[in-house]
Amino acid sequence: MASELGSPPLAEANREIVERRLKEAAEGAGLQETLTIEWRTKPLVVSVIDMPLDSLYYNPGTHRVRAQRTYDPAQDKLLDEDPWKSGSQAYLAHLLQAEPSDPSRRDKDFEELKQSLKDFRQNEPGLITREGVLVNGNTRAVALRELAVGNIRVGVLPESCTWDDINKVELSLQLRHDTRREYSYINQILTIDEELSAGRDLADIAREFRIRTTTAEQDLWVLACLRDLAERSKSGGVQLRLMDFEDAQEKLRELFRAYTKASKINKEAADLLKENRLAAIVLEFSKTDLRLIESEFRSRYLEQRLPQGLAAVPAQESERRIPGLNRTVKAVPSVASARALTDVVLRAKAVMRAADKVPVAEFDKASALFKQAHDVVEEALEPAGKDARVRKRKQAAPDRIHDACSDIDQCVTDMTLARASNSLDEEALEEAVLKLKTSLGGLARAAAKGIDVPGDGVAWLLSALQPEAS
Repeated sequence: MASELGSPPLAEANREIVERRLKEAAEGAGLQETLTIEWRTKPLVVSVIDMPLDSLYYNPGTHRVRAQRTYDPAQDKLLDEDPWKSGSQAYLAHLLQAEPSDPSRRDKDFEELKQSLKDFRQNEPGLITREGVLVNGNTRAVALRELAVGNIRVGVLPESCTWDDINKVELSLQLRHDTRREYSYINQILTIDEELSAGRDLADIAREFRIRTTTAEQDLWVLACLRDLAERSKSGGVQLRLMDFEDAQEKLRELFRAYTKASKINKEAADLLKENRLAAIVLEFSKTDLRLIESEFRSRYLEQRLPQGLAAVPAQESERRIPGLNRTVKAVPSVASARALTDVVLRAKAVMRAADKVPVAEFDKASALFKQAHDVVEEALEPAGKDARVRKRKQAAPDRIHDACSDIDQCVTDMTLARASNSLDEEALEEAVLKLKTSLGGLARAAAKGIDVPGDGVAWLLSALQPEAS
């Protein structure tokens, strides 16, 4: 390399490791991994090897943190004077994992990269000089080090590499125009479904899409739900398409989690929650609003506000056909009513989305019905929100005590481990217990003033802390 930034302390040792591993890769019987880079205006295929992370250096000339270096002028000066010192390298590591607009904060994108590497390991190789300087993959190296991974896969630049070459290669890799587009949400779950139908294992499919298997299962549930909605939206010659739900990704995933949790307790209540929220999703309410909609939303807040046209249950909803079987079962009236409202807004929205294919009168009628349903649900959400806030206030104190109990239970485990290793700080424990006594005294005083007829738990608290409660 050219001498603008000099050579790192382990340069010679890294050259020996690189040469040995390149030779092993070339002589190996298996398929050798390679990486194609732009080298002096031409494509160049370089070999990929494993290198120990401890011997590699972050690139002090990287463009990725060029503007952020001035965050700490003293560290920036040290980086100029000796870029290979441990302090300079630590400063580079900090900037590589920090938020670009505020290096005092950790970047959420870095956390996502770290989690991805933890779940799926390294996907693309980095790139190094033979002296062990990372040309590409600096941020990945930071994340892998935090994950205590020992090695990183890297391509190796030619021996004639200069700092000018390093800068050009880094820019060609970092700024390369990528014509690929990520799959949209709907296209992704359709592809997952097609691959599964072709006989592939779901875990393999999930790995290919770099998602967890549980996420793939969730998305398949969403796809089945969307196909059902599209079928139910048929109105004359129009119906909604799967792509019409593209923007509802997070709402549908949240619905899956709420439905799954409710199903473990009461299947009918879960079905009610599902239909109530589906109607609100079609009506394009926010995620915050959707969280106010539970299984009792229709009976407590909505039903009395619904006009006749939206409240009626169609005759065909009195029975439901079981998919795949030539049998019908009697529908639960409350679920059938909620389903009927969802169907009304689905069909209205289908007509609205096909404005150029339906008569103006039909479009106007559907628009009026859709707005009416939206206004009624919005009106019902107001008391639901007030009640939710009241419930939250009522549950705040008990929830905090439950959290404190969990912490104390963990403390018991920590104390046992500390005693076993003879590392328990008894003075600090004494101070903490006295603080706990003071806090419990305050809790006892509040309970004595606010609870007229204490139960066993509060009675114990008052008796145990009688002086503090008086």
